[in-house]
Amino acid sequence: MTEILFLGLLTLIASAVGTATGFGTSTIMIPVLSLWLPLPVALLFVGIIHLFGDVWKILLFKKGLDWKLVLGFGIPGVVASYLGASMSFYATGVEPKRILGGFLAAYVVFLLTRRRWVLPKTPATAVSGGLLSGACAGFFGVGGAVRGAVLMAFDLPRDVYIFTSGVIALFIDITRVSRYLAGPTQLTGSALYALMLCVPISFAGAYLAKRTLTKIPQRSFRTFVAIFLALIAIKLLLWPQ
Repeated sequence: MTEILFLGLLTLIASAVGTATGFGTSTIMIPVLSLWLPLPVALLFVGIIHLFGDVWKILLFKKGLDWKLVLGFGIPGVVASYLGASMSFYATGVEPKRILGGFLAAYVVFLLTRRRWVLPKTPATAVSGGLLSGACAGFFGVGGAVRGAVLMAFDLPRDVYIFTSGVIALFIDITRVSRYLAGPTQLTGSALYALMLCVPISFAGAYLAKRTLTKIPQRSFRTFVAIFLALIAIKLLLWPQ
């Protein structure tokens, strides 16, 4: 029971952070859960929580939608997520995560020193971002940080950024969770009961994030997201497991 209550608190915090930034739920939860559950089970558990988190973002931040951006990210992301999830069953080692952390750290420094720089909203940019974030989501379970990094460079309004991130992630998460479920991994026993508790808690975290974000000015939102990207980068570099 103590473990389930702790997991509920972890879900509340991770969901709030993940909603506010557009990423981070998996990065917070997977390292903790992997101490309690086998990694494939942790990936499936968090993948389902993440999937519901996408739905909460769409429901709570339904403002503005750029279909070209969504489809440009989403379709390549679905394909890359499926392939990445398939490869995750055979993955070993931590060096790829450190490489990803180094990339994110350099990217954050670039964005903070080039505050007026924005990516062009072209099909090529969206497709590249979708492929990269989808592959990372399926393989590492942390593709949201890559998606957030690319979307942040478009300099979207706060609510549009979170809503768009949720729609794109929904495509990718449906694919990777389906692939996890098609594999040998299943949720049983206490893990299944914990999941039933954590799904509604994840909505509470998303709602808490929505209320908190109203206190952050739009001009400061890009810096706010960049700080969390930097924390993700540090975590991947120093504690990649």
